[in-house]
Amino acid sequence: MSNKRKGSAVIDRTDPKNRRYVGVKETIAYLAYDMSQSYHIGDTDRFAMSIIGVKDAMYEKIVAINGVWDVVNDLFMGVLVERTRTRWGKFKPYLMFLAIPGTVLSIIYWLLPAILHGEGVTALQKAAVYLLLQVIMEGVGTFQNIARKGIMATITPFPYDRSRLITFANLFSGMLGEKVPGYIFDGLHDAFINGKLGGEIHLPGLFMSMGVITTIIAGAGAFWFFCVCRERIQQSIEGPGILDSFRTVVRNKPLLMLTLSETLRGLSVGGRKMDYLTDVLKMKSLNTICGIPSVVINPLSYAWIPWFRRHFSDKVLYLLGTNCMDIAAVPIFFVGIIKTRRGRVYQRRWIMAIALALYEMVFTVFWGVRNVIPTEMYNECMDYCEWKNGYRGEAMISTARELATKISGKISGVASLRIRRFFGYDPSKYGHGIEQTDKVKFMLFTMWTIVPAVTTIASVIPMLFYKVSDEERAQMYNDLQTRRAALAAEAEQDV
Repeated sequence: MSNKRKGSAVIDRTDPKNRRYVGVKETIAYLAYDMSQSYHIGDTDRFAMSIIGVKDAMYEKIVAINGVWDVVNDLFMGVLVERTRTRWGKFKPYLMFLAIPGTVLSIIYWLLPAILHGEGVTALQKAAVYLLLQVIMEGVGTFQNIARKGIMATITPFPYDRSRLITFANLFSGMLGEKVPGYIFDGLHDAFINGKLGGEIHLPGLFMSMGVITTIIAGAGAFWFFCVCRERIQQSIEGPGILDSFRTVVRNKPLLMLTLSETLRGLSVGGRKMDYLTDVLKMKSLNTICGIPSVVINPLSYAWIPWFRRHFSDKVLYLLGTNCMDIAAVPIFFVGIIKTRRGRVYQRRWIMAIALALYEMVFTVFWGVRNVIPTEMYNECMDYCEWKNGYRGEAMISTARELATKISGKISGVASLRIRRFFGYDPSKYGHGIEQTDKVKFMLFTMWTIVPAVTTIASVIPMLFYKVSDEERAQMYNDLQTRRAALAAEAEQDV
């Protein structure tokens, strides 16, 4: 491949760092897709219990049942995706043909308060309809999640090209307003619960309208990327079976350590910052306000990634990125428990605002690392598998890996809900403007700040044994480049 001159510098296209497979159109489409992943209002637990009216005890059972279904459907759906061979590739058909049904299901989900409205609708009927919709959405979502991971692992054969794409999307998606819907929703929400709108809007209407609008916009952005993206890594004809996939995870030491770390992290118990802001400080938009000082740091965090990678291993950066939010929240706890004349600091809105602003600034330094390095390490594990075993098998290997992490995550989710109910948290109070007790407020504060940091310590241990040396990595990609070129040439001869 020839070199090209840019100004006075010569770009060596034989250097993997300068190879580009993903073009401008596909890059912009991926940016739209990346924005679509954050283009929502979130708060699904509160929506189910406080807005739809699913009882908290029943909601725990729904989460548990749907969790079991989530684990079970991974097995046969992963097999189906792994055995798929089309002229568009292995993953793209699932992304394209399930995009519209998935969007329609999400719209129905946000319209449930209207669908289930009426005195004749019992709590059991609400729970049954919600469970049915969740089961269907989970099935569609499993296909989509497997395919999404697969398309990102096969969109380019060069890790630097892939890293460039992910970094570009994460950097500019924030600048282009991926979180604007959340800001608008939080502002309207706070105005309502603090009596500033004079009854002109009600919470179910706010959730439904914002949920439907963001779903349609996000669905359109994702669908565009699914239409223009391409798979560029030649797939082996015979992929791994279920048992082979589990063996691959166990025998592939980097992938095994990554999986063990994520599984242990999934077992961590904790709460959400938005619950603390909503139920204790009664100001969700404080999350946006406190994030203003870190706006400048956010884009810089992506520019700092090359510097971080020159001075630290990906393993160290992975630990910093995945744990930075939990670590940064610990000092918030010790600030919050300080006692003043007007009570504990954690209930003082504007004192906590200063602490939260500092918290945002600290973890934003590692925000780029958090969004790029874990994805790159997973893709490197897929390349390592291909190098060692002669096949990739993203679908089945991803399924085998995620079974453990999903089981731990579902256990943790149910446990967190159970802890909240044990301490007396009542989600119905939110819809009626009734405050939680001081005991519950302190529990919400503690569950968000210090509990996650304590319960995730074990997840650090497996990553201490993750090791792919620079020499081994260079040899791996040289061998893979040669092997892929041979497979491509063989495929052309068959045609």
